[in-house]
Amino acid sequence: MRILVTGGAGFIGSALIRYVIENTQDSIINVDKLTYAGNLESLESVSCNERYSFEQVDICDRNSLVQIFRQYQPDGIMHLAAESHVDRSIDGPGSFIETNIVGTYTLLEVARAFWEKLPKDRKDKFRFHHISTDEVYGDLQDPTELFTENTSYSPSSPYSASKASSDHVVRAWFRTYGLPVIVTNCSNNYGPFHFPEKLIPLMILNAIEGKPLPVYGDGMQIRDWLYVEDHARALYQVFSKGICGETYNIGGHNEKANIEVVEIICDLLEELRPDKPAGVSRYKDLITYVKDRPGHDIRYAIDASKIERLLGWKPEETFESGIRKTVEWYLDNKKWWSRVLDGSYSRERLGVKG
Repeated sequence: MRILVTGGAGFIGSALIRYVIENTQDSIINVDKLTYAGNLESLESVSCNERYSFEQVDICDRNSLVQIFRQYQPDGIMHLAAESHVDRSIDGPGSFIETNIVGTYTLLEVARAFWEKLPKDRKDKFRFHHISTDEVYGDLQDPTELFTENTSYSPSSPYSASKASSDHVVRAWFRTYGLPVIVTNCSNNYGPFHFPEKLIPLMILNAIEGKPLPVYGDGMQIRDWLYVEDHARALYQVFSKGICGETYNIGGHNEKANIEVVEIICDLLEELRPDKPAGVSRYKDLITYVKDRPGHDIRYAIDASKIERLLGWKPEETFESGIRKTVEWYLDNKKWWSRVLDGSYSRERLGVKG
């Protein structure tokens, strides 16, 4: 298959592309605007593969998308391009509305026009896989409750509201126009190549540099953590075998309070990086509680039984194994994250293929 992946230079998108190139015979067309979170250095291991192509294009740019569809003739789309950081959405929601809603609409319309003209055999196989988040469901009040595919939407932040909107638009294009779509909603991802502003990499890098480890509120916000490579496997399984019109929740079965995650990272660093920065006796001493973010949801938890039952997927990593791999990766890959922190990855944009 020729798969068009939007947002393929991002954290989850790059993991997906690495998985597809390394484990299948499919070809990838990576369409990414290369905003601050897009990093082509996360794709160095596959960038020279003849089955990989890259196009620097904004998904809001209809004319460029039309040209890409015409040139590459994709057999399907895996749509990951999105603004995704909650704090950034609170500070500046406009780009989230533009990319996540308008961009998704633009991509849907270009895909629909392309799909409608395909010969029947290709038309029957075509699919539009929209990758979304569990944050669209809002907050779980009951400690025994889980998000299912039928949970009502109740987004709390500009980010989650924009993703909820895009989910609804995608499903409407299935109901109204018959465009063969699939939606997945995932829990919090973590793992290698994660942008350093996110919780887990931020804590690792701050700790080894002797900086404060900022924890919102009391740190008791609970998230279900999913190792990114497990997520990549799940996405490909859904794209390949999922039923059009269906939604699949993808979770890691790893509910942890934020403060627990930070403390686990500190314990691992005590073992893996015992030589601490000057003035630090214990990594946990760096933990600093800060004012909570507005509208901060308390608990997310995914019921992933549908994808396990119908498609045979389940996570391979426990949180304990996945977080150890993640900490070790950041300790071993200073070149990657130091170039992100100093901005050089963005300035140089090395390795672009067209």
